[in-house]
Order: sequence, then C-alpha cells, then structure tokens
Amino acid sequence: MAKLNDLPIANLQFYATAPYPCSYLPGRLARSQVATPSYLIDTDTYGALVSAGFRRSGAFTYRPYCDHCHACVPVRVIAAEYEPNRAQRRSFARHSALEPRYGELKFNAEHYALYRLYQGERHRGGGMDHDSREQYAHFLLQSNVATRLIEFREGDQLRMVSIIDELADGLSSVYTFFDPLVPKASYGTYNILWQIEEARRRGLAYVYLGYWIGQSRKMSYKNQFRPIEGLQRGEWKRLA
Repeated sequence: MAKLNDLPIANLQFYATAPYPCSYLPGRLARSQVATPSYLIDTDTYGALVSAGFRRSGAFTYRPYCDHCHACVPVRVIAAEYEPNRAQRRSFARHSALEPRYGELKFNAEHYALYRLYQGERHRGGGMDHDSREQYAHFLLQSNVATRLIEFREGDQLRMVSIIDELADGLSSVYTFFDPLVPKASYGTYNILWQIEEARRRGLAYVYLGYWIGQSRKMSYKNQFRPIEGLQRGEWKRLA
C-alpha cells in the first residue's frame, strides 16, 4: 500500500515543494510531496494515502520528500497489542477525572483561547504562537475527511482539545493542544492513551501518530508507545 501506483488515486496529482528550512533538524532543508486536488481526497482515499506515509494539515495532504534525508518515519501504534508502561499507567490514572465530549468541527472561542495559550507556552517563537483566528481555522477546522473534535473537561474547566481523523483501519491523530499551566499534568500522554483505548473500543487496528524522527527530542515520546510500527522503504515494520 505504500507505493503510489498501488493506490486508488488515479485522478490525483503529486508535486514536490521547493526546499524550506526543516522544523525538526537544525541546519537542514526539507521538501514535501503534496497530493492535489484536495477536494478529491475523501476519507477512503485519505486512508490509503495515510498508509503510504501521508498526513494532512487542514486540506493540505503531504509527506516528507527530502532529497538526501529519510529521518521522518511515519509511525502507528498497534492498538490491540499495546501495553502501557508504569509511567503511562500513572498518567492515565492521574487524569481519570477528564471527561471527553465530542463537538462540532467549527470555531469555538474557548478552544481558540486555549490554543493560543498552548502555543505561547510550548512553542513560543515557532510562528504558530501568533496564529490568527483564520490561521487557526485553516489549520485545524478545514477537513474533507471524517474528522472529529473532542474536548476534555475537568468539571467546568476545559483542559484539552484533540482533532482526530477516523479511518477504516484506525484513528489518525491530527493535533492536540492542552492547558500548559496545570502543574504535573501529562495531558499529551493521556490523550494518546485515550486514542488507543478508543481505537480498541471501535475494533480499529491502529492509531497513526504522524512522523517520528530519531534525532529529534520533540518526537521521542512517540517511541514510548509499543508495539509501534514504522513505514520504512515502503513496508510497515515494527520499530526496535
């Protein structure tokens, strides 16, 4: 499924972007391969593209296409076989009071305020900490596929918002943001655990976590959810 000519996407076109600075490995240039037109990428087509290593940002569907680098590895957790480690069990128990609520994929001022707080505290200087309402909506609220928004509340307090795509074989984690000011919280870990449990509940095989980069500390958390598979040379294989 990882080769483009094996996919049911005959009407799509693919192009490579111009080089741009890599967001994860300093001093390197990156390129992406983009699938177009976006209006033809429905849920089934997008599921096939995800199996081939693509992801989306809004209506923009892409995968790494760098000239001399293969550091970005698409990864997915095998939901049925996953076993949490001790720290993950503590995280799940610590946030057991969180209540997930499914909402509409539309602008919500409370969500946007939490997003701005999260970006300002966790990703200051990265550009997204100054996202306007329109940029936020373009990034997270535009979708041509089956997408759900889930908010997590502790009592009346909004603690976290997660955007996930619902595919035939699993859940694809689009983006999650949370309250960065709660001491000793581990909302990011809890959210992945929740998605794994949700995939199990639905009888889905995988939770797709995007890209893992061995040299990037920002990505190291993904390798803690095992068993996990990586797409390498066109085949999904378990990562050691």
